[in-house]
Amino acid sequence: MVHTQPDLFAQFGQIDIYLFDQLLRARITPGMRIVDAGCGDGRNIVYLLQTGYEVFGADADAGAIAAVRALATRLAPHLPAENFRTELLEHLSFPDAFADVVICSAVLHFARDEAQFDAMLRGCWRLLKSGGLLFTRLASSIGLEDRVRPLGDGRYRLPDGSDRFLVDEAMLIDRTRALGAALADPIKTTVVQDQRSMTTWVIRSQGTLTD
Repeated sequence: MVHTQPDLFAQFGQIDIYLFDQLLRARITPGMRIVDAGCGDGRNIVYLLQTGYEVFGADADAGAIAAVRALATRLAPHLPAENFRTELLEHLSFPDAFADVVICSAVLHFARDEAQFDAMLRGCWRLLKSGGLLFTRLASSIGLEDRVRPLGDGRYRLPDGSDRFLVDEAMLIDRTRALGAALADPIKTTVVQDQRSMTTWVIRSQGTLTD
């Protein structure tokens, strides 16, 4: 018998491995309404488009949205083009309590300062239904505290030469509390050869935002 290797790229694209983990644990299941906030060219929604999810996306880059619409036309032609919108995270046009899951992967660390970070975060958060899941992956200073150089307004120069808005564990715990959320997972961080640090922050909605 000849065994063929499944085409995993065709099935999953370049999905974030930590988002894949949420799928494996059945926290994201077919039939759910998903918003990918800062979707880029759609690398995290290839599987979702093919597997019965109601997928929406937004990105500030009009070219990225054009690419995502083309991807959706190919993989899920029943979805309207209007599901994918050229918008900033802090000004998303989707209604409140709209989504079961909001994905925000590798986006929040592009905030210019703490005020914009919070505006982007709350722009994503208000989309969630009660009990909904916010999956974020973002740059942090965790594990690199003595190797990042402050530039002001919460931005830092990383050892790899890039400039990012960086969070730390205390800030994420504070924002979890301020949103009235609960950690769905412990905060997890990957340090990439002392050059950059990426943190996965997954929280679940429990109700109304607090001050």
